[in-house]
Amino acid sequence: MKLSVRVRDEWFAVPVKPTDKIRGFGDEALRRFYRNKNLENDDQKEKVFEVRKAKGGAILDPSDSIRDILDDNDFVIVVLESDMSNPVTGPAEPVYMEEKIPLSSTTKATEYLSLDGNSLSIDDLVRLGKGHYLLKLTPEAEQAVNKARALLEEILSQNKVVYGISTGFGKFARTVISKDKLVELQENLIRSHAAGVGPPLSPERTRMLLALRINVLAKGYSGISMETLKKYIAAFNASCLPWVPEKGTVGASGDLAPLSHLALGMMGEGKMWSPKSGWADAKYVLEFNNLEPIKLGPKEGLALINGTQLITSLGAEAVERAGAICRQADVIAALSLEVLKGTTRAFDSNIHNVRPHPGQIRVARRLRGLLHSETHPSEIAESHRFCDRVQDAYTLRCAPQVHGISNDTVDFVRGVITTEINSATDNPMVFAEHGEIISGGNFHGEYPAKVLDYLAIGVHELANISERRTERLVNPAYSELPAFLTPDGGLNSGFMIAHCTAAALVSENKVLCHPASVDSLTTSAGTEDHVSMGGFSARKALTVVEHVEQVLAIELLCACQAIEFLRPLKTTAPLEAVYKLVRSVVGPWVKDRYMSPDIDAVWKLLQEEKVWQVSKQYIDNYHAVQDVETRVMSPTTTMNADGPVQKRRRVVSERKNKS
Repeated sequence: MKLSVRVRDEWFAVPVKPTDKIRGFGDEALRRFYRNKNLENDDQKEKVFEVRKAKGGAILDPSDSIRDILDDNDFVIVVLESDMSNPVTGPAEPVYMEEKIPLSSTTKATEYLSLDGNSLSIDDLVRLGKGHYLLKLTPEAEQAVNKARALLEEILSQNKVVYGISTGFGKFARTVISKDKLVELQENLIRSHAAGVGPPLSPERTRMLLALRINVLAKGYSGISMETLKKYIAAFNASCLPWVPEKGTVGASGDLAPLSHLALGMMGEGKMWSPKSGWADAKYVLEFNNLEPIKLGPKEGLALINGTQLITSLGAEAVERAGAICRQADVIAALSLEVLKGTTRAFDSNIHNVRPHPGQIRVARRLRGLLHSETHPSEIAESHRFCDRVQDAYTLRCAPQVHGISNDTVDFVRGVITTEINSATDNPMVFAEHGEIISGGNFHGEYPAKVLDYLAIGVHELANISERRTERLVNPAYSELPAFLTPDGGLNSGFMIAHCTAAALVSENKVLCHPASVDSLTTSAGTEDHVSMGGFSARKALTVVEHVEQVLAIELLCACQAIEFLRPLKTTAPLEAVYKLVRSVVGPWVKDRYMSPDIDAVWKLLQEEKVWQVSKQYIDNYHAVQDVETRVMSPTTTMNADGPVQKRRRVVSERKNKS
C-alpha cells in the first residue's frame, strides 16, 4: 500500500502498511521530505502539526490506523507546525492548502458524446465543460486520424524535410533535426513552451479546452497518433485536468503556452487536478487514475499545441452566457418598466416592423408577451392608464433598439465561434487525401479575437442601460417611490450602494471593451510578426459578461423591491412569477441588512437561467392565444375629438368558442 503525500511544495509517494498509525506515517513523510531535499532536520526542529486528506482538507486522527480511514493511492497533506499562517492576519489554514472545488466540478457522466471534428455545437462544448458527457470518436474520425498519421510516417521514412517534423520551430525553421532526436525535439517543444503565468483555468474551463483540442485533432489533419489521442480522451473521461495558467498566449501561432501546459500534464509533468486528488503532481494523478503519460512521436508535440482552442473555448462560454443574459435582460427591463409605470405602446409591432432588425423585433415581441395585455392583465398598468406623462425615458422606451443589437451581436459571434470550434487550426496541415503536408496559417486567432472583442462591446450595453434604469428606480425624482427603495430612509440606506456597485461595474466594462485585437507585437525574432492577442479578448469578454450579469441582478433586486411599495396591486402573471422566484432566495427589504449575499443569490438565478425559464412559458402562451396586439390607453395614444382610439385584440380561444 502507498500514499501520495504533499509536504509544502513537494509531492512524493510513501509506502505504508495498513496497520501503521497516522502519527507514524506523518513522521516518515517528514523524514522523506528532508531526504529528498538533501536537507537535515537539525535537532528535529520541524514537527508534524497534522495530517489532512488532500481533497476537502479533513484532519486525520493521529491515533487511527491507515487502513481505517485511507485507501491505497490516496492523496494526503502533511502540515508542519511552521506551515500555519498567522491567525491574526490571515486564515487559520496551511499556507498552501488548495481552494475548495464545487461539487459541480465532479459531476459523473454516463452518456457519451461522439466527436468527428465537424459537428460540435457551442452548447455541447459548454456541457462537456460541466461534465455532462464522456467522449469518444466516431469511426470516421478514427479513420481520418489513422490516414493522416500513416502519411506522416511515410514521409518520415523518406527522410524528407518538413517544418516542425524534422526542423526546429519559428526562427529555427531552417534548422534540420537528426532522426534520432525527433522525439526529443517534440518533448523540448512542450517543456519550453509551457511558459504561462497566472491562476489556472478552473476544472470546468480546462475540460472545455481539452475537449475542444480533442475535437480539432479528430478532424484528421494534424498527424497525431491514435494512441496519443486516445490518452487525451481517457484523461478527459477521468477528469484528469492539467494545470493551465490563463495568461501567456498572444493568439498566434495559436495558443502555444496554454496548450503546452495541457500537453505537459499529459506527459506526467507539472501539476494536474482530478476529483479524487485535487491539485497534485501530474504523474501521481495519472497513476492513481490508472492512466499512462503520453509518449510523443515525431510532429506530435506540435500537433498538440498549434491552434486557437483557448481563445475559442473561453469564447464559447462567453457567447453562451451572453445569450442567456440577453434573454433575461428583456424580462428585467419589463419589470422595471412596470414598476416605473411606463407604457407598452413603444413596443407596438408597427414601430419595429418598419425598422426590421431581427434582434429589435425579437425583444419587442418578448416585451409584449410580458407586459399588460388581455392575456396577462396588470393591475399596476391599469392604475395609471389616464396619467398625463407624454412618453417614457429612453432606457425604457428604447429597450428593443438597445437590447436588440446585443441580441444580434451574440447571434453573429455564435456563428463565427461555431465555425472555429469545428476548424482545423494546426500547422503544418496533413492532407492524407492529397498525400502532402502544407504549412499555412490556420493557427492565427484573428477570427475569434475580433468577434469576442465585438461581443464584449455588444453585451456591455445591456449593463449600461440597466444601470440607468436602476438609477431611475432608486431616485425618487424619477420613480415616485421612496428614496433608495427603503421605507425608513436616513436610518436605512437601502439600495444606495448597490447602485454604486452597478455603476462601478459599468465603468470597469467601459475599459474592458477596448479591443485587445487592435494590438499586435512581433514575437519569435520577427518570424511571427502579427498576432491576434485573442487570449485577452476572450478573458475580458468573459469578465464583461460576468459584470453584465451582476448589474442586471442588482436591477432585478431593485425592481422586486419597488413592487413592495405598489402592493396590493399585482403585475402581470409572468412578472409575478419572476417576483416569486426572486423572493424564493431573497426576502423583501424591511430594514438594512448585509447586501452582497442578496446580489449573489439573484446573480446565481441569472447564471442558471431561471429567470428566463419561469418567463418563457408565459411569453409563448401570449403569442399562442393572441393574434392582434393589445393597444391600451396610454400617454402616447393618439387622441381625436371622440376620445382615445383603442384597439383591443380578441383572444383566440374566445373567438373559437363563439364559432
